[in-house]
Amino acid sequence: MQKIPAPAQGNHFYRDHVALLIDSYRQLLQRSFLHDIGEDCLGQRVFEAEFALLSHNTDPDPLFNYANLKALELFELSWDELIGMPSRLSVEPENQQARERLMAAVTDKGFVDNYTGIRVSKTGRRFRIDNVAIWNVHDRLGRYLGQAACFSDWTYL
Repeated sequence: MQKIPAPAQGNHFYRDHVALLIDSYRQLLQRSFLHDIGEDCLGQRVFEAEFALLSHNTDPDPLFNYANLKALELFELSWDELIGMPSRLSVEPENQQARERLMAAVTDKGFVDNYTGIRVSKTGRRFRIDNVAIWNVHDRLGRYLGQAACFSDWTYL
């Protein structure tokens, strides 16, 4: 797999990808998860935000294709470690079937709101995520690009 450079000024912190995540969220949930973040420097502001934002692609075993700093911190992974990793690995093996059902529900409905679940970091540190929104991501032509998740509530277990 080709190495994808980490978000930085030179790639505008993946502003265009972040904008697709935000636009898809607004269309499906009829609200925004951004409250104090304007369009100016959008990519950098979202990358450095105090909420976690992640997305994965449409591969049969979906791979992470974006994570902001807060998500990287929670999962205790670097950009290079997380990007390209199967998103199912963010869940302990015993919880993967429940995650598969959740992601199928997101695919069918378009989104799931107020999800709560357990995740695990690289070092095995478990944490509960609460009030999570998970939604389908589409481009401006309506093509399905994958799914994203956003949350700002977590508790280490």
